[in-house]
Amino acid sequence: MLGEDFADLILFYLNNPARLDRFKDAIIHYMNESFAVVHVPVTQINIKTVNTFGYSAMPKLFGLTSELSTAASGVGRVRQISNLNLKGTGVLIGIIDTGIDYTNPVFLKSDGTTKIVALWDQSIETENHPFNTYYGTEYRADQINLALNSTNPLEIVPSVDNNGHGTMMAAVAVGNTDSSVDFDGVAPDSELIVVKLRQAKSYLKNFYFVPEDVTCYQENDIMWGVQYCYQVAQELNRPIVICLGIGTSQGAHDGRSPLARFLSIVGDAPRVVVVTPAGNEGNLGRHFFGRIDHTVGYSTVELNVGSNEGGFSMELWGTSPGIFSVDILSPNGEFISRIPARLQLNREISFVFERTVIFIDYMTTETETGDQLILMRFRDATEGLWRINVYGQGNISNDFHIWLPMGDMILTSTYFIQPDNYTTVLSPGTAVVPITITAYNPINNSLYINASRGYTRNNIVKPELAAPGVNYIAPNQNKEFVRYTGTGVASAHTAGIVAMILEWGVVRGNYPSLDSVEIKNFLIRGAKRNLNVPYPNRDWGYGTIDIYSVFDVLRSDTGS
Repeated sequence: MLGEDFADLILFYLNNPARLDRFKDAIIHYMNESFAVVHVPVTQINIKTVNTFGYSAMPKLFGLTSELSTAASGVGRVRQISNLNLKGTGVLIGIIDTGIDYTNPVFLKSDGTTKIVALWDQSIETENHPFNTYYGTEYRADQINLALNSTNPLEIVPSVDNNGHGTMMAAVAVGNTDSSVDFDGVAPDSELIVVKLRQAKSYLKNFYFVPEDVTCYQENDIMWGVQYCYQVAQELNRPIVICLGIGTSQGAHDGRSPLARFLSIVGDAPRVVVVTPAGNEGNLGRHFFGRIDHTVGYSTVELNVGSNEGGFSMELWGTSPGIFSVDILSPNGEFISRIPARLQLNREISFVFERTVIFIDYMTTETETGDQLILMRFRDATEGLWRINVYGQGNISNDFHIWLPMGDMILTSTYFIQPDNYTTVLSPGTAVVPITITAYNPINNSLYINASRGYTRNNIVKPELAAPGVNYIAPNQNKEFVRYTGTGVASAHTAGIVAMILEWGVVRGNYPSLDSVEIKNFLIRGAKRNLNVPYPNRDWGYGTIDIYSVFDVLRSDTGS
């Protein structure tokens, strides 16, 4: 069921198994009362897959949102107030990422035991599966402590972080102070639930033309990771911050993807807060916004494809009730005439003078959004300038967006000639309920140059806030302290701050039912804002996080 011979589909069945009756010969794996993962033979993934199952059912591929100073956000000032001195005591932080170097001293308590209460490594297959996941291996604190006390810890708990991104995220949130390198975790008394995601299956990378050696993760595995963190927190009866440092530019960018919807459901539960990064796609030329000129009937999109670009996918999302169609001109002058809009269409387009093959899927009414999707997948894309004319129908609203893949799923030399840097927030940062964070440099108060910018495609304010995320010192998988930059770092920093607020509210009993929306509003009210800048805005959201100001506002509100 879990190997490369089976493909995974994500279905929103809403506690009605009858909705899955059409999958007669499939293996159905119920995640919760809303979502199920359906496993079908990988031979069913073909040119008609999108039209057969719907685009939302295909797991999207997610990449990391960080690349290889707590004072700016008011953490130090709060710790110095004796009545507060918040360090995240009693709060769990869930990190769903590349794993963790659990032997690093920054993750040990003063008595030498681990801060990790539970670790689920999805990449290690044993019979010790957590809950009803049926894959991976779970290790609890007693096993990790046994490993730490042995001469060879990996013989007992063989889970490692080969990338370092997950180790960094966990350390920024809860790591112990190391004054020799000026490192200080935000909430060092919080404890961890860690999910090491398994790599995406080859069939899915092949479908989206993502190189096999690129690190990326499947949407359904991330959803299982969120569900695991939630269930462990419920089992232990403790508040939790679920922190993600990953994102994808696939999907409608409107908070209605399966993972985004799932995070909004989980994040709305009492004592649960979800924090996500905005992404690092704002300055890479991977988003195009167009509006059909009714006087000519079309808008021209120019796409530069770099050398040795093996393949990539590209998504056009049209604003309803507009209806869109495209024609294509290759760098060598071969022309694919206008492909008329149909309710559902899938075509394979080959060229005479070049090796490129383009697979095109039209969905006039995409299942989750009701908007039109044109999915274009390029195989062996020819280097040079591609021109795509996008046509509208009639004189109704004809705005559209096109997104290229994120991160290293595509070459930096492949980009739009006239890009739009806005509406580049990655999913699940477009989810309505979670707190979405962008990154800035507290040294000069400048926004991270590549930070994704808002809003969502349906104009929800994202990101809401900015946190430190430039040249942030943190440990990697080799116990070296290096500098990281990106909105993933800022997300981990924010998770630590949220843990401090949960300690004050839930653990200390001042506000026992805090959730994502309430803490988001606390943070927004206490945010620092430039008097010369209007808020909210697409770059900074509502301003930069300042937890000291959060409590200062709360003190004013309560009259204390």
